[in-house]
Amino acid sequence: MSRRCQFTGKGVQSGNNVSHANNKSRRRFLPNMQHTSLLSDILGTTIRVRLTTHAIRTIEHNGGLDAFLLGTPNRSLPAEAQVLKRRIARSQAKRAAAPPTA
Repeated sequence: MSRRCQFTGKGVQSGNNVSHANNKSRRRFLPNMQHTSLLSDILGTTIRVRLTTHAIRTIEHNGGLDAFLLGTPNRSLPAEAQVLKRRIARSQAKRAAAPPTA
């Protein structure tokens, strides 16, 4: 399982452990990855994804999954997020084209 966020693309970074004697050894900084279910209002279902906590806060700040994906340019999204964005856009267009039921 990859340690890369599906929406923001944030991944593992590297750096140094520095001791009190100023000895340096390599280390890895792992992102805080969480499995979460996000509700898509347009699709009418929940989407289970693996995101960083930063991405979860960003999605909530932008008004939910649909608003975040539709408002983010494709060049800023990884491939998995672009696939989900296309699904949401198609579903939104289909709902807009359908005649209203009364």
